[in-house]
Amino acid sequence: MINLDLKSRVPIYEQLVDKVKQLIIQGVIKPDEKLPSVRSLAQELTINPNTIQKAYRELEREGYIYSLPGKGSFVGRVEGHENDRKVESLTRDFEQVTSELLYLGASKGKLINLIEDLEKERGEEDES
Repeated sequence: MINLDLKSRVPIYEQLVDKVKQLIIQGVIKPDEKLPSVRSLAQELTINPNTIQKAYRELEREGYIYSLPGKGSFVGRVEGHENDRKVESLTRDFEQVTSELLYLGASKGKLINLIEDLEKERGEEDES
């Protein structure tokens, strides 16, 4: 389910954070679903448990997961106001990246096609 590139320049914990976010956003992992324990995921991925713990802390800080002492970590539910703040923040990031892409010569059509492709992928996943 989670594949990490150990040769990548991107730190392992960041790759793990990105993969878990992707699984949550795509609906593979549902709200309130229990995540694997730090120990079991570390064994499965053959990486240091501290790396898993760091990724889980970051996901919790960003509001994607929550932990219950003695129970484990679970996928969080996005509340309306939290969702609005996240959308605002991501929109600012999107504007910055889009401006940079346009400056570097990416065409408007290419960016629109990318958005449409992502929307189609998301629609197909919702139907599954």
